[in-house]
Amino acid sequence: MPTLRLIAKYRWIAVFFALFAGTLFQAAPAAAGVIAKVDIATQSMTVIVDGNVEAVWAVSTARKGYYTPRGTYQPKALQRMHYSKKYHNSPMPYSVFFKGGYAVHGTYEIGHLGKAASHGCIRLAPKNAAALYQLIRTHGISSTQLEIS
Repeated sequence: MPTLRLIAKYRWIAVFFALFAGTLFQAAPAAAGVIAKVDIATQSMTVIVDGNVEAVWAVSTARKGYYTPRGTYQPKALQRMHYSKKYHNSPMPYSVFFKGGYAVHGTYEIGHLGKAASHGCIRLAPKNAAALYQLIRTHGISSTQLEIS
C-alpha cells in the first residue's frame, strides 16, 4: 500500500502543474481586426475595429433582378481604382473584392445610398469606401471579415 500513499501525496502537485501549464501555454486570442457587417434589409454597413463599432454607413446593394451574395467572406483583393468591364467601364473607387467580380466600393451616385440600386456590389459613399479601404490595408486582408446578411 505504500504506492497508493505516494500517489495520493503527489497528486496535488500533478493537479497544480496541469493547471499552471494550461494557463501558461493557452493559445493567444486571435486579433479582432476589421469586421464589416452589411445588413441588406436596412441597407447599412456597421464597421467594427478591434471589437469597437467605428462607423455605421448607408450602402446600396442589389436592386430587383440582381443579387448580392450573402455569407461571410475575407477580401480577395484591393484595388484603389477599378473600372467595371461588365458595366460600361463604370468607376469603382476603393474596391474590396470578396467573391468573383463582387466588391465593396465607392460610388458617385450617393443619392441612391440607403436603397437597393446596384448590380450586386455593395456601394458606399467615396469617403466611406476610402476609410474602409484604408482600415483593411492597415489591419491586413487576413484580419478582415465581410459579413453580409
